[in-house]
Amino acid sequence: MKCPGCGNLDTRVIDSREAEDGDSIRRRRVCDRCEERFTTFERSESARIQVLKRDGSRQEFDRRKLASAIGKAASKALSAEEIDRLIDELEGSVRQSGASEIPSGRIGEMVLEDIDALYDELASLVRIRQEARDRRVAEQIILPIAAEPVVAGPPRRRRR
Repeated sequence: MKCPGCGNLDTRVIDSREAEDGDSIRRRRVCDRCEERFTTFERSESARIQVLKRDGSRQEFDRRKLASAIGKAASKALSAEEIDRLIDELEGSVRQSGASEIPSGRIGEMVLEDIDALYDELASLVRIRQEARDRRVAEQIILPIAAEPVVAGPPRRRRR
């Protein structure tokens, strides 16, 4: 692994553990030359997915490129975590299908399908929250109770 500080190729792994996402390994490294410490995230790689472009060319599936495109298209409405989750789902779907090649247009369709699903889930959560608010407001409304009117008699005197 190349050191980001000095470019040296001799680095050592000093700690290795599963990353929070569970799909990658987090490694702490140290450079043998400048002793800079840095972290890498490694993801296991199975068969590489090829993206068939409109012009007929093929490119290797690139998560960073797709994340950048989704981020630009979503106008920063999606967080980095949401974009990563979206790409994980998309990549998992492609791998489960067994396809080693996918048209770029199909990737776009899959992203839009997943985003629609996110918006549907968000709309459901907003509806549930609104219903809860409506219930709380309804519980706070005091309704007058029809009762026999109380007739007041003459005031009573106190004993001393």
